[in-house]
Amino acid sequence: MHPKLEQVINSLNQIILGKEQQIRLSLVGLLAKGHLLIEDLPGMGKTTLAHALAKVLGLDFQRIQFTSDLLPADIIGSAIYRRSDETFKFHQGPIFTQVILADEVNRATPKSQSALLEAMEEYQVTSEGVSRKLPEPFFVIATQNPFHQIGTYPLPESQLDRFMIRISLGYPAAEVERLLFKGQETRTQIEELEPVLNTEELMKYQSQVEKVNTSDVLLDYLQALVEASRTSSHWSHGLSPRGGLALLKAAKAWALLDGRDFVLPEDVQAVWISVAGHRLLGQSGSNLSADNSPVVQILSDVKVPR
Repeated sequence: MHPKLEQVINSLNQIILGKEQQIRLSLVGLLAKGHLLIEDLPGMGKTTLAHALAKVLGLDFQRIQFTSDLLPADIIGSAIYRRSDETFKFHQGPIFTQVILADEVNRATPKSQSALLEAMEEYQVTSEGVSRKLPEPFFVIATQNPFHQIGTYPLPESQLDRFMIRISLGYPAAEVERLLFKGQETRTQIEELEPVLNTEELMKYQSQVEKVNTSDVLLDYLQALVEASRTSSHWSHGLSPRGGLALLKAAKAWALLDGRDFVLPEDVQAVWISVAGHRLLGQSGSNLSADNSPVVQILSDVKVPR
């Protein structure tokens, strides 16, 4: 592994205890120029992970608390009339930052959720007919509570598809939770974090991800997984071409984290559930991301190239 990327992971491991797999997947999403969705119960460390990621990577950070009365203008910004010169001046919303935390994104109405779509896909926002570029790199980290909780709205499929990675932190192991009880206040730990990378270094790593090599045999394997998702009886539809590209980019980023410039089938398998799980809808139209067993089954059904 590249020494600085290893240092990033080690720093995050000191904040989010016992969750190295999820930390690596979060970093994969950023290195592959994707976005991250963290789905879990309140109090599991979702917001803490987002804060720590931005701090250790030296990125500008803003947080938006999504609520039922949130408006798109609260995210994007709006034009304010200036009486002094009788003109309208655009005031940027919190979306104009490098890392935006959309906290409890599924507590806002679909109209407000949709305000993120253009930003996540085009890296720009449009207001009053004018398109404005967002900073580079631009990374959305959204947290959402389970759908059975009161006051939540399900994310539409079009928005779920724009998140490259979905993770769940889950309850910590007993010994890890004891360390958490004995340790320092998490907020204080985040404040004491030192940036490991700067923006230029991070963008250099992102460029390296794009140059990671993939053989024809590896692409055959990836296509076989995508095709298996489309022909399975578990889902109403399989992975889209965008989902397949997200799988490829995530696998490249995982390979880079392992210090390689080529992708192995194991890299695809490592990111498969986090990339594919939230994109697949059951025959009834329900998302099966809470039950990953059918997604895991595809890995067993599709032959690994040797």
